[in-house]
Amino acid sequence: MVSKKYLMESDDEIRRLELKTGFDAVRDQAGWAGLKPGMRVADIGCGSGKTSLYLKQLVGREGEVIGVDGSPERVSYAQDHHGETGISFVRRDIFGGLEDLGPFDFIWVRFFLEYHKSSSFTIVESLSRALNRKGILCLIDLDHNSLNHFDLPERLEKAIYGCARKLEERGDFDPYAGRKLYSYLYDLQFAEIDVRVDAHHLIFGKLKSADEFNWITKIAVAGKNSGSDFSEYPGGYEEFFDECTSFFTDPRRFTYSPVISCRGIKPSLG
Repeated sequence: MVSKKYLMESDDEIRRLELKTGFDAVRDQAGWAGLKPGMRVADIGCGSGKTSLYLKQLVGREGEVIGVDGSPERVSYAQDHHGETGISFVRRDIFGGLEDLGPFDFIWVRFFLEYHKSSSFTIVESLSRALNRKGILCLIDLDHNSLNHFDLPERLEKAIYGCARKLEERGDFDPYAGRKLYSYLYDLQFAEIDVRVDAHHLIFGKLKSADEFNWITKIAVAGKNSGSDFSEYPGGYEEFFDECTSFFTDPRRFTYSPVISCRGIKPSLG
């Protein structure tokens, strides 16, 4: 299987990834999943490499992190800006497997499977083969991704859901990836599976600059890449974009997405 074009590809994608990635969330989620100092870690879909840097800080001097991404531009950026002793970045088609890079004590897969609806289980199954026995696989993704907003104008709500359906059909995007993670680890007979649900994209009041850039970029790139005709709007995409931007910059708006984290330990006979 050959990797397809990344849905959020744009000239601003590295900046978007850098701005939206925070240390506190990585520390909280990875710590809950069982990340410990000294572990050897794979960061799948590492993007700009910022999360890989945070994971390295958590595993300490004796640990190692390998960031894996399919984009040569992002891998190069990651190496130049976040490369240091104990961190390396490799360009890899995830469908080719990682056994030659492993084995790993901990594999981190956050906000990646949502871009691979038709093959997400196959990816998880492949990644599990690169784990040490008793290694930890941590899967994190959103549910109702970008679809929960209060008091949307009726035509805007219809357009957003229509856009999401188009992205599923044309881009293999999965707005409901998070709810599937537990079953993946269960079906692969992982042990000590645990699940938590938290709020993500929790936005209310005055819009923070990082959230504004993230959301406006998402609207622009995903909207255009969806192939939707935005028939709800006489002015097409441009009119949709203007109303969507107006909604998100209004401090009365309330937006959130559930983020589902699932972790398990590879069975000793896996």
